[in-house]
Amino acid sequence: MQQRQIGPLSVSAIGLGCMNLSHAYGAPPPFEAAQALLHRALDLGISFFDTASLYGFGTNETLVGQVLAPHRNKFTLASKCGMTGVDGKRVIDGRPATIKRTCDESLTRLRTDVIDLYYLHRWDKSVPIEESVGAIADLVRAGKVRGIGLSEVSTATLRRAHAEHPITALQTEYSLWTRNPEIGVLLDCRELGVAFVAFSPVGRGFLGGTLREVSGFDAKDIRRSMPRFEPANYAANLKLADAGQLIAREAGCTLAQLSLAWLLSRGDHIVPIPGTTNIAHLEENTAAAAITPGPAALARIDALINQASVQGKRYNATTQTEIDTEEF
Repeated sequence: MQQRQIGPLSVSAIGLGCMNLSHAYGAPPPFEAAQALLHRALDLGISFFDTASLYGFGTNETLVGQVLAPHRNKFTLASKCGMTGVDGKRVIDGRPATIKRTCDESLTRLRTDVIDLYYLHRWDKSVPIEESVGAIADLVRAGKVRGIGLSEVSTATLRRAHAEHPITALQTEYSLWTRNPEIGVLLDCRELGVAFVAFSPVGRGFLGGTLREVSGFDAKDIRRSMPRFEPANYAANLKLADAGQLIAREAGCTLAQLSLAWLLSRGDHIVPIPGTTNIAHLEENTAAAAITPGPAALARIDALINQASVQGKRYNATTQTEIDTEEF
């Protein structure tokens, strides 16, 4: 596995987003299956694991801690604060006291003394970004956190936060069909020396090439509320995926692998973190780090699937008000 840098830490070029194992895409897998997948990720050379206090309202951190704590010296651990479950409901709360309290709770669930990368999961717009980042900076000084991250923020917010305390990484959705980071933060991260962590790099299953039907999503699947997964939009988007499969086959890989190779080619400061509950998909995604499809294939897939060709917005209007990213 090739390596990339997140601050002073060297991590696998492709990490693992752990959310799917507990949250957001319907019923999670049983413990034994999740445990096997996390162990297989380690075996494959993945050394960057991403979780959050929100995922499963703490259950994902508990899972990661229970399974991976015995291997803690083998990987970089990322988690998040500022958006948690309170009385069964998702709450955005970036107040310093809340951030410090939930960090202690996360450390306990994760069975560790320090979180390598601690993100502000969402900017609570009722709290100045400097105050929320300042609270995480206090955690750095206390030795509970090594680096500070931000999630789903704009260039302007990144720069304000970076002036308060150096930011180690910024995490935002980025893939062939979600190009919003190209408006500004991708280049700003490079300029400021901030790693860019790309979540949902295979389009929440779309770029996996096997998600054909969206009408049967589980009632708790977050894709049910996303406009680009509405049946009419998705039917149009499937035509792009089908054309992309042809490009991938000609390049000697799968569409998911071509999509990840495309991301890695966009900058050496980019670290994709695909998530999955399927070990075969995990192995497929991880293998993408060793694939070199060539500039022609990368250019063709870039021209095929992009913000101009995809039908539907990535978030609905309500969710969009909660984030700070630039929009086309």
